[in-house]
Amino acid sequence: MNAATHSEICAIPDERLIVERELLQPLPSLRLQIGAPSVLRKVDRLSCIRYGSARYSVPMRLIGTTVAVVLDHGAIVLLEPATGVIVAEHELVAPGGTSILDDHYDGPRPAPIRGPRPKTTVEKQFCDLGADAQAFLVGAAAIGNTRLASELEILLAVGAAHGTDALISALHRAVAFRRFRAADVRSILAAGTRAPQPRPAGDALILDLPVAPTRSLDAYKITPAVTDGEVIP
Repeated sequence: MNAATHSEICAIPDERLIVERELLQPLPSLRLQIGAPSVLRKVDRLSCIRYGSARYSVPMRLIGTTVAVVLDHGAIVLLEPATGVIVAEHELVAPGGTSILDDHYDGPRPAPIRGPRPKTTVEKQFCDLGADAQAFLVGAAAIGNTRLASELEILLAVGAAHGTDALISALHRAVAFRRFRAADVRSILAAGTRAPQPRPAGDALILDLPVAPTRSLDAYKITPAVTDGEVIP
């Protein structure tokens, strides 16, 4: 029947469908929608979505899923499309900005660890001396010591001569005073116990001082002498 001319439309339905197919659109959802329409965004591996050239965090359990974005009076609301449950709320930020909530990451983000990463055998032997040696290595790299590789060999040789404990003590003092050259460490070792050991100022010293007897200033006043009615200066 669809291949013959239809009496109602005066056209062949199969041919009319080809023309009308270009105008057909998907059927609207039957779910009632209130407020501004939402858009869908995929949650990336950093547990964030992008909207308006800005980034907003969501709970980590939603990584790889899709959330709906709804604007509500200057705030951005993120919902699960299937259930409509609100998973995150943020204040709308400017393009290029970010809005990250620590609760979405099971607590605050850990501080970055910027410890040394020894690569050569000499660097590994030096770092094995402990935290003071590692702090010295980081400080020396921070000031741009271009001779660090050769100076580490010198310090290890100095440690073999003076002892490991003496070298670690000298490295501790060098880090405290921000002296990150091999010559500085050798000077500290040469000074030995004669080097001053500064300490932070303590509390004010309050003492009970003895009380001395006092006299009035009138006791020292010079008065003129009187003889036979005459005043003798």
